[in-house]
Amino acid sequence: MKKNNIIEIENLNKWYDDFHVLKDINLEVKKGEIIVVCGPSGSGKSTLIRCINYLEQFQKGSITVDGIEVVDDIKKIKSIREDVAMVFQHFNLFPHLSIIDNLTLAPIWVKKKSKKEATAIAMKYLERVGIADQAEKFPNQLSGGQQQRVAIARSLCKNPNVMLFDEPTSALDPEMVSEVLDVIVELAKEGRTMICVTHEMGFAKKVAHRVVFMDEGQIIEENTPDKFFDNPESDRLKLFLKQILSH
Repeated sequence: MKKNNIIEIENLNKWYDDFHVLKDINLEVKKGEIIVVCGPSGSGKSTLIRCINYLEQFQKGSITVDGIEVVDDIKKIKSIREDVAMVFQHFNLFPHLSIIDNLTLAPIWVKKKSKKEATAIAMKYLERVGIADQAEKFPNQLSGGQQQRVAIARSLCKNPNVMLFDEPTSALDPEMVSEVLDVIVELAKEGRTMICVTHEMGFAKKVAHRVVFMDEGQIIEENTPDKFFDNPESDRLKLFLKQILSH
């Protein structure tokens, strides 16, 4: 791996049966870099980031995360997943557990931390995302925006080097989108490496170091936000921005 890179993706290809969902993807991500991936539905964005922690298997090419190659090896995948946290579109909280129990479950069972230590870590991150006062409630007692903030806090409990966000606001009511994006903006200031699949172009302009545009399983264009939005090179990106920014 190159010295400052934390993720390297080379000639990545994935098929679902006959459907070629990712086509020769090449992407390097530096430590502390914030990448926003955008593009129309079905362009392969979510599949790409799910390949990084092997939630999706790929058939060709390579992915390396912090010096470890992503291969079908339980020890290596476990090591990568300890280092890489993912926040999903749907919050994936356990409905029968309180918020604090949702957050302490993995630290206690996987990291073998004491309940006291795990609770202290969980409260720290609930405070960080602004909902420490909701710790004893259950997920269905919280709004969608609050639940997504819980999901972000749960990811932070791992103290990951890389955070992957898979359309973290697309399941939310419009008025809840900004509260979740505000939390992610604050996290971005801490220097964590982040890859965020999103349609929120204002967010991309605000926090991204680079914006990547995908279509039909390929990376069509990538650039700094200024150049990406002000001087798009490909006709496909020009059309996409015209459609998405006119709403």
